[in-house]
Amino acid sequence: MRSFRRLIALVVSIGLALMAPSTSADTTRISISTGGTGGVYYPLGGGMANVLSKYVPGLQATAEVTGGSVDNLKLLGVGKSEVGFSMVDAAWDAAKGEDKFKGNKVNVLTLMVLYPNRLQIVTVEGTGINKLSDIRGRRVSTGSPGSGVEVVALRVLEAMGLDAKKDIKQERLGASESANAIKDRKIDAFFWVGGVPTAALTDLAATPGVKMKILDCGEYADAMNKKYGPLYTKGAIAAGSYPGQEKPASIIDIWNILVTSDKMSDSMAYSIVKTLFEKKAELVAVHKEAANIDLKNQAIGSPLPFHPGARKYLEEHGVKVQ
Repeated sequence: MRSFRRLIALVVSIGLALMAPSTSADTTRISISTGGTGGVYYPLGGGMANVLSKYVPGLQATAEVTGGSVDNLKLLGVGKSEVGFSMVDAAWDAAKGEDKFKGNKVNVLTLMVLYPNRLQIVTVEGTGINKLSDIRGRRVSTGSPGSGVEVVALRVLEAMGLDAKKDIKQERLGASESANAIKDRKIDAFFWVGGVPTAALTDLAATPGVKMKILDCGEYADAMNKKYGPLYTKGAIAAGSYPGQEKPASIIDIWNILVTSDKMSDSMAYSIVKTLFEKKAELVAVHKEAANIDLKNQAIGSPLPFHPGARKYLEEHGVKVQ
């Protein structure tokens, strides 16, 4: 009889265990699409994934390596990513169904404004390139396919009166690949859009026997805005931002934003934005560009509407956004 009772108790306990909801079933998983490993998107996205997984109950976030802004927006559009990094110009095109998103409009919404991306057009001593116009006829990388870098690079070339397919020998490489290619003299210059410092550029500038130069390009911002809208601002990279950089560079700034789609719930968007603002110090420890994540930039850094959940958090803190 005692053995029979033990058997009944065992069967009941197994049944209760099977009926109990599993922990994994209660976990919401989100993918944060970032960029290449040599830029800022990927390490900062990894920091965000860690913060969200640590502090938002029931949320497990992972950062994914991608080609960059355009890829991220396309992944968002087909539901393969829930959150993504993007430059505002690529997001603007996605929302309007233009350029690389022709016929594939994405219902993209802003979660938060991050930091200004700096257009860095890089060459090294010995290539004979001393100013931007010298890139005509040279081997130049315009950024990896599916990146926001490529979008900006082609628009700068257009503003200069150059055609990427006719007037330069075009390569399409990411930051790390471009830095390695220029070290090996396989290319003469490359476009990069990212935070300062960008790891791949710091590595290039610190390479023995190499003197890196950042070419001035700020003069083309007005022509780009005239055609594409108020997306670009004139900026500068201070001297000393990279090893051996002796003078400032006149460049173009493009804001980075964290985006989602209209499928995300208001409560999830609110939790993400709230947590990232409240744990900003942990993001700054990952990359110093996170110091630019500021309430004052939210109303000026994005031409796109904010997700209702994000808007709720910002309005609670006195920030009015569209």
